[in-house]
Amino acid sequence: MKAIQFSATRLDSLQWLELPTPTPATGEVLVEVRAAGLNPSDVKNVLGRFSYTTLPRIPGRDFAGVVVEGPPELMGKAVWGGTGKGFGFYRDGCHAQYVAVPAKAVAPKPEALSFAQAAACGVPYITAWDALERGGVQDGTRLLILGAGAVARAAQALATARGARVVVAARRAEVIQELEADGIEAMPLSDAAQLPEQVKQRFASSPPDVIFDTTGFWLPAAVNSLAPFGRILVIAAPVDGKVDTPVLDLYRRGGSIIGINSLLYSLEACARMREHIGTAFEEGTLPIPGDLTELPLADAAAAYRDIDSGGSDKVILIP
Repeated sequence: MKAIQFSATRLDSLQWLELPTPTPATGEVLVEVRAAGLNPSDVKNVLGRFSYTTLPRIPGRDFAGVVVEGPPELMGKAVWGGTGKGFGFYRDGCHAQYVAVPAKAVAPKPEALSFAQAAACGVPYITAWDALERGGVQDGTRLLILGAGAVARAAQALATARGARVVVAARRAEVIQELEADGIEAMPLSDAAQLPEQVKQRFASSPPDVIFDTTGFWLPAAVNSLAPFGRILVIAAPVDGKVDTPVLDLYRRGGSIIGINSLLYSLEACARMREHIGTAFEEGTLPIPGDLTELPLADAAAAYRDIDSGGSDKVILIP
């Protein structure tokens, strides 16, 4: 099979190779990959940001495809899977024509989604789903999302489907306009010192129950914008991993900070989350992903470099 593989932690080590097609072990399936997501964490993986990655390695965390080997009840079925613990890090991922995973690590692909659309909904939607579950976001929850990337947009869609009051804060004026054009309530994100007052005005003096910081840079301001007993969800941090946190203000509010990391979950656990997310797509309560950039898997190395330079996070690789 053809695949992308890296043997050193730098982007120029990515190679388009002919490799043996994996042989599924007992209890596994072999999936012919029809589409694979390219996530920022895939790029960081190749750059050596994850100490547990072993080399050489096929990267790639999200896929959608068709089962070609495995239990009879799954043969020929369209499935989606990936995202979780070790996948693309210390076991080969899905930036390849075929991938072998446990049979319980795939879920039926929603008929409402194409293969490319399904592959785009892995890491962002799994991360967002986990954040909303652990943050207790439900009908009536006041939720502020800081940032407007793929995870933020997934969280907005999922939280809105749950009946939450959602506001998305972003830095760039054109992003605000884009969000509002999609019917999403948005506000500018410009100055940390002003955020608590902005939030107070936007939420009519009732601070948000949950603040989801998808950027890694707004934790101190988030603490001072939070409702009593509120929760702050965090998925990112500065490169040095350090943020000054106003602990006095946090405990006086009875607040909690919750770290969100999709890599802690097994592929099987991610498949169960996909089943819930897939049901929402089938019921029409989630918008169908759009504006995807589909590229041949053979061009993956260039796509990795583009994302590393700040390019689109909606790239789908087609084997």
